[in-house]
Amino acid sequence: MYDFGFNPAPKATKSVRTKPTQRQMGDISPDVDRQLKKRSNGVCELCGSKVATERAHLTGRKQLNHKTKVTDLLHLCTECHDWLDETPEGIRSRGAIARAINKVLEIK
Repeated sequence: MYDFGFNPAPKATKSVRTKPTQRQMGDISPDVDRQLKKRSNGVCELCGSKVATERAHLTGRKQLNHKTKVTDLLHLCTECHDWLDETPEGIRSRGAIARAINKVLEIK
């Protein structure tokens, strides 16, 4: 065989992302989901009178700098979740609700 001096560069290996994406940070793990359901006993954590069917982030995915924890979530009925996400009062109250939940969980 003849050596013509042609040595192609090796193909670059696929880069591996080490930092989780915002979507991954906002994903709710099965363990966190179990903790949330245990905390709420299946009852809406805002109105306390309806069955909780939805999980609401108190901290938006863009603001999370950690994987979603149970303290970042509320277990809500559909009406309360809509109020929290779609009304100015609900959006403004998120911070106070998050602080209250964290304070209660600190005491336990």
